[in-house]
Amino acid sequence: MELLKGRPENEEGRLPREIRTYDLLDSLGIEYFRTDHKAASTMEACNEIDAILGVVICKNLFLCNRQKTDFYLLMMPGDKKFKTKELSAQIGSSRLSFAEPEDMLKYLDIEPGAVSIMGLMNDTDHAVQLLIDEDVLKEEDLGCHPCVCTSSLKMKTKEVIDKFLPATSHDYITVHLVGED
Repeated sequence: MELLKGRPENEEGRLPREIRTYDLLDSLGIEYFRTDHKAASTMEACNEIDAILGVVICKNLFLCNRQKTDFYLLMMPGDKKFKTKELSAQIGSSRLSFAEPEDMLKYLDIEPGAVSIMGLMNDTDHAVQLLIDEDVLKEEDLGCHPCVCTSSLKMKTKEVIDKFLPATSHDYITVHLVGED
């Protein structure tokens, strides 16, 4: 694995959702670095990818309320524990749970293991509310997947917030997660 600037030279064998991610980032003038890898299924593999990127890929959780009428994409530091109760109180939604893979595909065109803020480009109906832990916003760089789990990207957090989100017509709610009992 190595860190490369920009999109892959050869797009053969890559999914359309990944190519659409690069197309949008390029059209917005967002600089990004990429590393290609096998699907990371262990923390050791994730740590190796983080080391190459020079940034920790944040934890991305796709959540919904009990009625499946409200969907949320939560971005938080990978080393924080997720406590449903802590988040529910801040967003006024009780009984949060993980959304089904079918909902992930329906709203974000993403499959489990590849959940990422980049999926918001596919949420044209604005059914998903983005929630970002304040600690993620403090970081200069952001690591995420380009809608597939076999590549990872590094880009400036400010560019994602100031260029990518407006281009997708999404805003975000800042949350404060402690992750303790």
